[in-house]
Amino acid sequence: MTDEHFNRILTINSGSSSIKLALYHMGPSEMLMLSGKIDRIGLSGSHLEMKDADGKVMTKRELSLPNHETALKTLLDWLQDHIRRQRLDAVGHRLVHGGVKYTYPHGVTPELLASLKELIPLAPGHLPQEVRTIEAVQQLYPALKQVACFDTAFHRQMPDLAQMYGLPRHLQDKGVIRYGFHGLSCEYLTRELRRQAGPEAAESRVVIAHLGNGASMTAVRHGKSIDTTMGFTPAGGLVMSTRSGDLDPGVLVYLLEEEGVRPSALNEMVNRKSGLLGVSRISSDMKDLLDKEKEEPHAATAVNLFCYQAKKFLAALAATLGGLDTLIFTAGVGENAPTIRWRICGGMEFLGIHLDSSRNDVNAPIISQEDSPCIVRVMRTDEDLMIARHTNDLIREKSQEQKQGP
Repeated sequence: MTDEHFNRILTINSGSSSIKLALYHMGPSEMLMLSGKIDRIGLSGSHLEMKDADGKVMTKRELSLPNHETALKTLLDWLQDHIRRQRLDAVGHRLVHGGVKYTYPHGVTPELLASLKELIPLAPGHLPQEVRTIEAVQQLYPALKQVACFDTAFHRQMPDLAQMYGLPRHLQDKGVIRYGFHGLSCEYLTRELRRQAGPEAAESRVVIAHLGNGASMTAVRHGKSIDTTMGFTPAGGLVMSTRSGDLDPGVLVYLLEEEGVRPSALNEMVNRKSGLLGVSRISSDMKDLLDKEKEEPHAATAVNLFCYQAKKFLAALAATLGGLDTLIFTAGVGENAPTIRWRICGGMEFLGIHLDSSRNDVNAPIISQEDSPCIVRVMRTDEDLMIARHTNDLIREKSQEQKQGP
């Protein structure tokens, strides 16, 4: 196979204090070449870690990185040193929010960047860093193609009723709707379910439980999002590591008016001081809480609240589908915490869910009993590969258009 049949795609996922990247060979086959991350950006003890295709650590060291621009340059400089004789064809970025307008991946243009900056009020904790990352790549490699992949795009085809809040209509016209997130994860898993289990399973009634630091559930039918737990922001829905999940709006009004909490402090509370951390007063990490729940009552309460809320949302999403054929657990907690899966699924036999404890304990690909009407799967998600696929498809499409001419 000649080199021109492959594109080398770099994916970048920029968070509030971290940047993750992965390098793929995309062609007739898809090959991960290396992956890496920098965390604690702007804090003491920033770390750079890079791994090869087999997961072997290539480098790991502590750095001083005051901002995202410095961190990104460090990552890209390291990358260039290691692919010195190889071209880089494009960079794909995960963008947490695409608003109403962006329903599929787009090449980065000045117009797109201007639109993203207008969307910052919808995702102030994510979009500013993501936009700065795109701009930093432009400055370092001005000729390199860039593609924006939106985490909200998968949900933009949800039924109108699933997108609506019971608010005055003019707010909906201004974009105050339920957007949903973790779309790249859902899209990857929907395709992977088709590959592993065939078209009948992929077209059936599916709930995807993406349970990580951020947690959401999504109802999928015929490969499309029907409803999802996150809403206008990623703070809605399930209880999460540090996010509250759904709240009675009156709670927010009370905190603003009676407790004198400033809007910025309220945002900090809802997104970074609530959830497992706020309830337990110990940790935002599920593993820590499971280790401590026998000795620490607040830790046990936090875990139980997480599972209780997840159980409620699972049943609600099954109702939107008219039943349930497949339940998929994914992300850090979903893939690696058997006791959480067991607690969420306990008592859900009326939905056809019957777990096999021995399969569940070892994180088997299928953890339901042989005769369970609902097949329960544990699947590894791969947002980076989904970004690489979208980026590769888009640059190939543009290349074909250029060859064909006007």
